[in-house]
Amino acid sequence: MIRRLNLLFLWGFWILIIALTTVVGGVPATAESKGVHRNAYATMMYMGTPRDYEFYIATRVMLRSLSRLGVDADLVVIASLDVPLHWVQTLEQEDGAKVVRVENLNNPYKGQSNFNWRFKLTLNKLYAWSLTNYERVVMLDSDNLFLQKTDELFQCGQFCAVFINPCIFHTGLFVLQPSTMVFKDMLHQLKVGMDNPDGADQGFISGYFPDLLDQPMFHPSPNGTRLQGNYRLPLGYQMDASYYYLRLHWSVPCGPNSVITFPGAPWLKPWYWWSWPVLPLGIQWHEQRRQTLGYDAEMPLVLIQTVFYLGIMVMTRLARPNLSKLCYRREDTKSIFLIRTGLKLIAIWSILAAYIIPFFLIPRTVHPIIGWGLYLLGSFALSCIALNAFLLPMLPVLMPWLGIFGALLVMAYPWYSDGVVRALAVFAYAFCASPVAWTALVKIMSCLHVSLEREGFLPRLSESAAPAGFNKLY
Repeated sequence: MIRRLNLLFLWGFWILIIALTTVVGGVPATAESKGVHRNAYATMMYMGTPRDYEFYIATRVMLRSLSRLGVDADLVVIASLDVPLHWVQTLEQEDGAKVVRVENLNNPYKGQSNFNWRFKLTLNKLYAWSLTNYERVVMLDSDNLFLQKTDELFQCGQFCAVFINPCIFHTGLFVLQPSTMVFKDMLHQLKVGMDNPDGADQGFISGYFPDLLDQPMFHPSPNGTRLQGNYRLPLGYQMDASYYYLRLHWSVPCGPNSVITFPGAPWLKPWYWWSWPVLPLGIQWHEQRRQTLGYDAEMPLVLIQTVFYLGIMVMTRLARPNLSKLCYRREDTKSIFLIRTGLKLIAIWSILAAYIIPFFLIPRTVHPIIGWGLYLLGSFALSCIALNAFLLPMLPVLMPWLGIFGALLVMAYPWYSDGVVRALAVFAYAFCASPVAWTALVKIMSCLHVSLEREGFLPRLSESAAPAGFNKLY
C-alpha cells in the first residue's frame, strides 16, 4: 500500500489543485458519547513546547484511528490544566474522548546534566495509574500508528511493555492495571529522587519495573482470560519505524504487526509534511489523517499562499523590474567596488531566501503532496524575483529547484529492494548533483559580474544627475 501511495508523488506536483480537492476531505467526526467501558486507551497532552499544536493534531488522528478500528474501550486524554479549553472541547465533542484534567507533576530530575527539556512534563504519564475506574489501560504516545485493533492487550497483566531495545523497554505503549497504591508510591519515589537515567518517563518507569526483561512473553488467551503479573509484549505491538526504513517492508516474526512507533528525531515525526519522502512511512500516517480528521484547518492558509505565489510569478513576468543602479563610472573606485560586491551578495542571498522562506510558511501538518507542491511553487515564484531583478539566466538560478525535485523523485522511487539500496541511491544522486550545483553557482556569479559592470546596463550618475551643459563648462 505504501509503495502504491509513493507513486502519487511522480505526478502529484503538476496537479496540485486536484490534490487540494482530494486530500481535504475526512471522515465526519463522531461526537456521540460512548458508554462506560471496563478498559481504556489513554494518552497525555501538555503545553510548553514549540510543537504543542502538532502533537494536538497527532493525538486527534490517533484517537479517531482507534474509533475507526472499532475498539471496545474508552478513549482517555490526560490533559494538563494549561491545555486550551477549546482543544479540550474539541477532543470531547468531536473526537469522543474523555478528558481528565490534571496538574503537571514536578520533575525533580531537571537539574541532571543530560536532561532534555522537551521531556520535562512527560512524567504526567504516571497519572495513568490513577484511572482506577478502569480495569486495564493501554497508555500511548501520540506518535503511534495503528494498523489493526489491539483490544487483546487488555488481557495482559498488571504491567506489560515492549522491548524495542535489547535491554530497555519502550514507554510509547504499555499496558497497566490502575492502582491508587502504585500511583502514590510512584509519587513518593519522585519525591525521594529514585534513580532516573534520562530524567523522563522512559527512565523512571524502566527503573520502577526493573525485572520486566525476565518476565514471560504475553500471548492472548483464546477465551479472553485476563492474566495476572507482569509480561513482555511481542515486538509487533511497538514496531520501531527504523526497522521499516532498513527493510522497506514489515516482516516482524514475533507477534502481530499491529502498531508502528516513531521514536526517532523529533523533527521527522510522520505528521510533518517534509517527513515524506525522506521517511517513507510519513504518507501512511497522512493516509490515516485523510480518512479521519481531514485537512480543513490548514487549507485556507494553503490557498492563500498558492494565490500569493501565483501573483508573484505573474507580476515579475509582466513587470520584469530592473535593479536600480546607483552609479557607474569608468574608474574602478573603492566605493563602486563595494557597491557592486554588496549587490552580488544581495543577489545570492535573495536566491537562497527563495528556497528557505517557503519552507517555514507552509503549515507543518499539511499533506506531504500539498506541502512539497506548495514549497516548489513558492521557491519558483521567489526565484523569479531575483531572476528578473538582476537579469540572470533562468537555468542556473533554478538549478537548486531542479535538484530538490530530483532528490524527491529519487527518495520516492517505490521499487528499492531495501533501505540500504535506497540510501546509496540518494547518496549517488547527491554526489552527481554537487558538481552541477557548483557550476550553476559559478555561472550566476559570472553573470552578476557582467551585468553590474556592463556600460549599456548601468546608467551614469554624472549624466543623469548633472544639468545639461554642466560637464562642458566643467
